[in-house]
Amino acid sequence: MRETFLPYNLPDIGTEEMEAVLDVIRSRWITRGHVTEEFEAALQAYLGVPAVVAVSSCTAALHLALVAAGIGPGDDVITTPYTFVASVNAILYAGARPVLVDIEPDTGNLNPELVSRAMTSRTRAVLPVHYGGHAVNMPAINQIRDRFGLTVIEDAAHGLASTVHGRLVGQWGNLTAFSFYATKNLATGEGGALAVPDASLAEHIRVLALHGMSKNAWNRYTQQGHWGYDVGVLGYKYNMTDLQAALGLVQLKKLPAMQARRAQIAERYQTAFAGLPVVLPVERPDYGHAWHLYPLRLQLNELTCDRATVIEDLRQENIGTSVHFIPVHHHTYYQRRFGWKVGDYPEADRFFAAEISLPLYPSMTDDDVNDVIEAVQRVLARRVR
Repeated sequence: MRETFLPYNLPDIGTEEMEAVLDVIRSRWITRGHVTEEFEAALQAYLGVPAVVAVSSCTAALHLALVAAGIGPGDDVITTPYTFVASVNAILYAGARPVLVDIEPDTGNLNPELVSRAMTSRTRAVLPVHYGGHAVNMPAINQIRDRFGLTVIEDAAHGLASTVHGRLVGQWGNLTAFSFYATKNLATGEGGALAVPDASLAEHIRVLALHGMSKNAWNRYTQQGHWGYDVGVLGYKYNMTDLQAALGLVQLKKLPAMQARRAQIAERYQTAFAGLPVVLPVERPDYGHAWHLYPLRLQLNELTCDRATVIEDLRQENIGTSVHFIPVHHHTYYQRRFGWKVGDYPEADRFFAAEISLPLYPSMTDDDVNDVIEAVQRVLARRVR
């Protein structure tokens, strides 16, 4: 057993990120400015999309996407129950109604066949969530979009670097929201971005992201700026800062190497856990997995204990874990508001009941990976029927 606790996740932050942030602090311009613009341009180039707007979170990006698409009261948006609640909250912020559709049993992603069946005259958009780094079946989702004249807004909080048929997530939907939260594959502490189909819409979204103001601080407070501005639309406070963007620029340069390390660790896990009483994460042919999560599912019928016991056993082995996610329809607020209940979405319920997320991040050493593998093997050997 390892002697020190291995956290479930740690961001891969080094001296280059620290120096980049210090450069911003030394500049005395720490809110949105030219560094954020540089990050937007770099991310746009990486994703191969027409425009990117950097914002304060993926939740903000989802909300802005819905507002920019004209989604509001009287509209339905189809999404998954197997997601963090932010996906549904953004729909509610826009005044629309979330409609949940169950998941595929292997990927944990929104099931396109069920999306088609859930269509009504109120349906205006589909919000697929790329669970764990394995992309949703976007060709099928886009066929539904084109058939019914919908908007597709991708929740790619887990989807940066994921591909479908060789195309990056971000190139499929009408708008795509990304997360740069501390646990994500690219981490800025807090932060997000929205991939946008054209520059004029991106500029409108930037206005929405800063109170609806015609000018941001960079345009007003520099030597060439002017204090005057107008508010022509109701906006929000969703802008990214240069401090976050400085982290993002360095992280984006490191992303290929970080992704390669994630894939190496995932491959070791896949090999080591084959034959154990678990269901391994799937990687479908022609899909590129970003390995944001390593979601191992226990075959509980082959064990003498429940998931909570396995998690505690691993903690005793000094291995941190998590669970992704508590389904939306399990939470009290949504049950009260919409009448949803446990059992309404059986595939999501089954996936949740068995899932454990294991440590998977680039700064893990080979010894760390060995410790996780050996701990899982020991725990399951003790608990198998």
